[in-house]
Amino acid sequence: MRVVCEATLCPETKIRQAAYECLVSISSTYYEKLAPYIQDIFNITAKAVREDEEPVALQAIEFWSSICDEEIDILEEYGGDFTGDSDIPCFYFIKQALPALVPMLLETLLKQEEDQDQDEGAWNIAMAGGTCLGLVARTVGDDIVQLVMQFIEDNITKPDWRHREAATYAFGSILEGPSPEKLTPLVNVALNFMLTALTKDPNNHVKDTTAWTLGRIFEFLHGSTLDTPIITQANCQQIVTVLLQSMKDVANVAEKACGALYFLAQGYEDVTPSSPLTPYFQEIVQALLTVTHREDAGESRLRTAAYETLNEVVRCSTDETSPMVLQLVPVIMTELHNTLEGQKLSSDEREKQGELQGLLCGCLQVIIQKLGSSEPTKYVFMQYADQIMGLFLRVFACRSATVHEEAMLAIGALAYATGPDFAKYMPEFYKYLEMGLQNFEEYQVCAVTVGVVGDICRALEDKILPYCDGIMTQLLKDLSSNQLHRSVKPPIFSSFGDIALAIGENFEKYLIYAMPMLQSAAELSAHTAVADDEMTEYTNSLRNGILEAYSGILQGFKNSPKTQLLIPYAPHILQFLDSMYMEKDMDDVVMKTAIGVLGDLADTLGSNAGSLIQQSLSCKDFLNECLSSDDHMIKESAEWAKLAISRAISV
Repeated sequence: MRVVCEATLCPETKIRQAAYECLVSISSTYYEKLAPYIQDIFNITAKAVREDEEPVALQAIEFWSSICDEEIDILEEYGGDFTGDSDIPCFYFIKQALPALVPMLLETLLKQEEDQDQDEGAWNIAMAGGTCLGLVARTVGDDIVQLVMQFIEDNITKPDWRHREAATYAFGSILEGPSPEKLTPLVNVALNFMLTALTKDPNNHVKDTTAWTLGRIFEFLHGSTLDTPIITQANCQQIVTVLLQSMKDVANVAEKACGALYFLAQGYEDVTPSSPLTPYFQEIVQALLTVTHREDAGESRLRTAAYETLNEVVRCSTDETSPMVLQLVPVIMTELHNTLEGQKLSSDEREKQGELQGLLCGCLQVIIQKLGSSEPTKYVFMQYADQIMGLFLRVFACRSATVHEEAMLAIGALAYATGPDFAKYMPEFYKYLEMGLQNFEEYQVCAVTVGVVGDICRALEDKILPYCDGIMTQLLKDLSSNQLHRSVKPPIFSSFGDIALAIGENFEKYLIYAMPMLQSAAELSAHTAVADDEMTEYTNSLRNGILEAYSGILQGFKNSPKTQLLIPYAPHILQFLDSMYMEKDMDDVVMKTAIGVLGDLADTLGSNAGSLIQQSLSCKDFLNECLSSDDHMIKESAEWAKLAISRAISV
C-alpha cells in the first residue's frame, strides 16, 4: 500500500495513472483490508480529482465508484443486519466520507466539455463524477439528498450553461437509491421547471441532460407500486406534449426524449382497463414513426431509441388501443418490405439496412405478441399472417446475424399466435430453422433458434413429427460440439422436453441418444466445485434445462403403453435429484422444476417409481422442504408431487 500510494505522487503522468489503477483493483479485491488507509486515500484521490490531468483524475474517481460497488453488494447480500458471522463486514466508507466526497464529486460536474454529447462512448471528468455520484446515492440512500440539493438550488438558474447542466445532472444522478418519500416532494417541485427547460433552455447540453433526468424520474419514481403518483391527470398532457415537441429537437436531445417516453409508458404497464396515455396513443405513435424517418435518425442511436420506445408503448398499451395497434401492422410491414427491395448497396449501407430490418422485426414481434394475446384481435390479425411470414422468410435470405436473431424471435411469436395453423409455413421455414441450429459462430442466433423450436412444438404439437428427425439430429450435434458456446446447452436440453411433450410416445426412437446425454450432463452439473457466482448461475441453468427435459419426456409418455421404456432411467433421475438436494445450492427456479420432476416420475411410472422413491435417501426431506417453502410456486408444485407420490406408493 505504501509503495502504491507513493507512486500516485510520481512526476510521470503514466505512472500516477497506473498507481490509481492499482488502487481501483485493490479496492475491489481487498475491500476488507482498506480501513487503515482510507483517510490517506481520500486525501490523495481528492487532490488528484481537483488538480491532476484527466486520465489520472478519472482513475481517482473510479476508486470511489469501486468502493460503492463493493458496499452496494455487501448491503444487498446482508440487508444491513450484520451479525458476527458475515464474512465481509461493511465499513460504511462512503457514509463516513459523504461530507467531503459529495462536494468533491459535485465540483467535477462543472468540468464538462463543449462537445461531450457528440461522440458515442465519450468519457470525461464530469461524466465520471456524475456516475460516481449515482453510485453514492445507491450506497447511502436518503443521506445524500440534502448534500446535493443545495448545489442544485445554487446552480439551476445561473446564466452560465455549465452550472445549469451540472445542477440538472446532479439531480438526475441521485434518483436511484433514496426513498420515494424523500424524493417525491422534490420531484414535484422540479418537474415543471424541467419541462420548461426542455423546451426553452437555449443550450443543447442542458436540454440533453434535462431529458435524461426526466427519463430517470419516470424510471424510478413512476409506476403502480408508488403511493403518491408524480404524474397526474393534470400534468400528463403537458408531459406528453413537451416530450413530443422535444422529439423534433436535435438528434441527441430527441433520443433522450424518446428514452423518457419509454419509461413513461412502462410505468403504466399494469394499469387497466384504461391507461392515461390512451388519449395520446395515436399522436405518440405518429411522432415516433416520424422520428424514424428523420434525415439524422442515424445519429446518436436516435432511430433505435424511437423503435424501442414504440415497442414499449405498444407492449404497455391496453385493449382500448388495439384497433390502432392493428393499423400499425401494414405500416411496419411496408417499411420492412422496402428494406428488402434489391438495390445495390455498399457494405456500410448494407449494415445500416440490416440494423433497420432488425428493428422492424423486433417491432413486429411486439405487435404480434400484443394482438395474439386476446382472441378478438388475434382473429383480425390473422389476415396478415401469410404476408408477414413471407417477409420474415425474405429477411432470412439476407445474411446478417442480428437480423436473423430478431426475425427468429418474431417467428416464435407468430407460431405462438397462429397455433396449429403454423404447420403450413414449415416446409418453407424449415431450412432456415436448420441453418439457425447450425450457427455455431453466432451462438445467440443458435440459442434463439433453439427457443423457437420450443415455440413451434407448443404450437404444432404432433404436427411437428415430420421435422423431428432433422431437429433432433441437429440438437444432438450441437450438444456434442465443443465449438458451441456453453450458454446454448441448457436451452437445448429444455427443447428435448418440448419435443417429447409435443410428440409423446413417438419420442421413443430418440431416447437412446437423448437419455445418455442428459445423464452425463447431470453428472457433470452435480460435481462442479462452486468456483464463483457465474459458474453457480450456469450450473443452475444447466440443471434446470436437464430437469425440463426429464419433465417433458415423462409427461410425454404418460398413459402410453410405452411407459415401461422409461423405467431403466428412473434410478438415475432420482440419483440426480438426490445429489442436487445434498449440494444445497439450488436456486428457486431449479427447486420448483426438481420437485415437479419428482412428481412427474411418480405420476408417469406409478408403482414402478413408488418403491424407488421410498428407498431414496433424500426424497422425503426434499419434499417436506418444498412443502414448507415461502415461494408459492414451489409449494404448489410440491403439493402436486406429494399427491402423485402417495398414489404411486399406494398402488
